[in-house]
Amino acid sequence: MSKRILISSLVISAAAFVGLVRQEGYTEKAIVPVKGDVPTMGFGTTVQQNGKPVKLGDRTTPVKAVEDAYAHLSKDEKLFKASLPGVLLSQGEYDTYLDFTYQYGMATWNKSSMRREILNGNYRAACNALLKYKYVAGRDCSIKSSNCMGVWTRQKERHAKCVSADS
Repeated sequence: MSKRILISSLVISAAAFVGLVRQEGYTEKAIVPVKGDVPTMGFGTTVQQNGKPVKLGDRTTPVKAVEDAYAHLSKDEKLFKASLPGVLLSQGEYDTYLDFTYQYGMATWNKSSMRREILNGNYRAACNALLKYKYVAGRDCSIKSSNCMGVWTRQKERHAKCVSADS
């Protein structure tokens, strides 16, 4: 089993941050990545550092996009740690769930069964709960015709990483 340590001692790994920006992909102009989603730009940024939501027509640069992604993740990281007081996680679990919060947001994380299972010490059940997040705008992204298979693929990858970190 991967070594679990107190969550307050963890920070997102460089490998996880690079993986996140690689997975998100870069866009100079704001786009709607999946029908029914909100506009994003850079590396999946939905809210600018000034707190304003990204809107179609907004633009960024690669350097600004990395700064925005890091700022967003740093803000989420503090809230993520606060949501799991006294919890032990491995680095792999930590990185995986923080990646989830980047895509789905802290509000979704806070009400998730993943969080509840971790708080109860049910680490494998928490990993398995990642697979519940396969919907965008009411469409099941595990179905090829949904035109959002990337969402499902990413969840399966997170699940595999989480289970591997839990083993």
